[in-house]
Amino acid sequence: MAMNWMPGRKIDHPMANMKKAREMIDALPRGDSVRALEDAASWLDSINREPGFKLDYRMELLDLIDSGAKAHWHAVAPEYLDAPRLQKLYENRLWGAFFAYWRLLGEAYASCLKQYQAGDTVSGIEKELPRIAGRVLRSLTVQIKWRLLRYETVEDRIWEGMGSTYLFAESRGFARKQAAIYPGKHGESSAQEELLKALLLVVSSPDALTPVNLQIAERVAAHLAKLGTVEATHTAGNGFYFDLAMHVAPARVHKGLRAGNTMRFFGPGAGRKALTDIAQAINQKGAVPEDLNLGGNFGKQSVLRVLSHMSRYWAETPPERRSRRLDLVTRITVVPGFNEAVAWIASSATSDSLEFVVPVSSESWVVSNASDGGYGATVPTRKGDWLRVGALLGLRAEGQSVSRAGIVRRTSRDKDGQRRVGIQVLSKAAAPVRFAMAGGEKAAVPAGDASNALLLNSKPDANGHVELALSAGSYVAGKPAHMFVRGKGIVISPVSMVEEGEDFDMATFKIVKPL
Repeated sequence: MAMNWMPGRKIDHPMANMKKAREMIDALPRGDSVRALEDAASWLDSINREPGFKLDYRMELLDLIDSGAKAHWHAVAPEYLDAPRLQKLYENRLWGAFFAYWRLLGEAYASCLKQYQAGDTVSGIEKELPRIAGRVLRSLTVQIKWRLLRYETVEDRIWEGMGSTYLFAESRGFARKQAAIYPGKHGESSAQEELLKALLLVVSSPDALTPVNLQIAERVAAHLAKLGTVEATHTAGNGFYFDLAMHVAPARVHKGLRAGNTMRFFGPGAGRKALTDIAQAINQKGAVPEDLNLGGNFGKQSVLRVLSHMSRYWAETPPERRSRRLDLVTRITVVPGFNEAVAWIASSATSDSLEFVVPVSSESWVVSNASDGGYGATVPTRKGDWLRVGALLGLRAEGQSVSRAGIVRRTSRDKDGQRRVGIQVLSKAAAPVRFAMAGGEKAAVPAGDASNALLLNSKPDANGHVELALSAGSYVAGKPAHMFVRGKGIVISPVSMVEEGEDFDMATFKIVKPL
C-alpha cells in the first residue's frame, strides 16, 4: 500500500523506510530475549520522539515492532516468574527490559490516539480506533501487573492513561464494542473488557499473592472480565469505583462517597459465580478447564487457592481486615555478609534514590509472611551457597528507601530441594556508623570516614543502652570505645555481647558522653 507520509520535510530516522525497518526488527537477537526487548524499547522510544511520521505509517511501524517482539517478551516473562531467587543485578535487568518495552509500547499507541485527535486522519482510521485503544489499555494492564510483581505502587500516570483512554472510547461510542485487539484466539475484546482486566486484578488484594499466584489471578481476571460490568451509577453488585479523571487506583465503594461525572462503578458481575463454577470443575475433573488460559501449567491446588482468594475479595461484603496483616508477600533485596551489608546500607543512607547501586553478590528474593519482626521465604538451593543459619544480611523491601539488617535464624529443605528460610530483622532501620576503640577523650574522627558498624537503635533505651553490629573481634569487654555518627563522636562503654557471628559481633553499649 502506498504511503504518503513525508510532506514538507525528509524524516531523518532509521525506520523511515519500511523495508529497512523490517530488516532491523528481523535482526533482533534471537538467542538473547532480554537484549531484544531492550533494542525494541529503544526503537519505540525513537519513534515516540519523531513527530514527522504520518498516522498510518506510525501505526504500521508499531504493529511491526509489536509482532516482532512478541516471542521475546513471552520468553522473558516465565524466567522472571519462575525464579524466586535471582541475582539482583540480573533481576533488575529482566524486570527493567520487560517493563520499559511495555511502557514505551503503550505510549506509542497512545500517541496514535493523540495524533488522531489533533486532526491527522487517514481513510479507514475510525475502524482502527477500538484496536488502538484496546492495545493502549492492554499495555497499561501489563505495566500494572509488573509493578505488582515487585510489590510496588502503581504509578499515577498508569491510572491517568487508563482513565483518559476509556473516556475516549466512551466519547467515540465504542467502549463496549468487540474488536480484534490482537490476532488469534484471545485477541477479541473491548475497551470495557480491557479496563476490567486491570481493575478486577487490583481489587483482588494482589499484595498478598506470590508472583506465580499473581500470574494465575491476572489470567483469571482477564478470563472473566467479559462478565463484569461498568456503569456510571452505583447499582447492586457494582461495589467498586474508579474515577476516570483522578489518576488514582480503584477502590471499594464506601459510605459517604460522592459520585462525580467521571466516576465509574464496576464489579465482576456473573464472574462471582464463575469463580465458584471453575473451582467446582477443577474438583470434579481433577484438572484446570481447557478454556481457562493461565499462560502456563499450574497445579490445581495453587489455582484453587487463588480462586478462593479472589472470591473473598470479589464478594459484595468485603473480608474483615486484621489490624495488622502478617501474611504480606513482597520482593526484597538481600546483601549477604557483614562488610558488604554495612557498605550497602551506608551507600543507601546517602542516596535520595530508590535505585541506588547494589553489590554484585546481592540477590532478589520473593518472600512471604513479612512483618516487622522478619521474613519467611522459600528459595532454591545453590552450589557453594552462602546461605546458612547465623549469616548477617542487609535487607530492603522493593520500593522502600529504608535498609535494615537481619540474621538468618532457620533453614530447612523440602522434598523438592527448595530451602525454607526464616530471617529475623534486627531493627526498623540500621544506621551506618564509624566504630573505634577509645584512644583518649580527645580522640578525633578516625582516619577515613567509611562506616564500619551498624547502629540498631533509633535512640537509646531507658537505660541509655544501644546495640551495635561490629566486625568480628571488635568487641572488647571492659574497654570504652568511640562511635562516630555524621562526624560527631560519642563515648560508649561496653555492656555485654549479644551474639557472635562468623563475621560480626552484636553487642550492647551504654552511651557515656559526647566527645
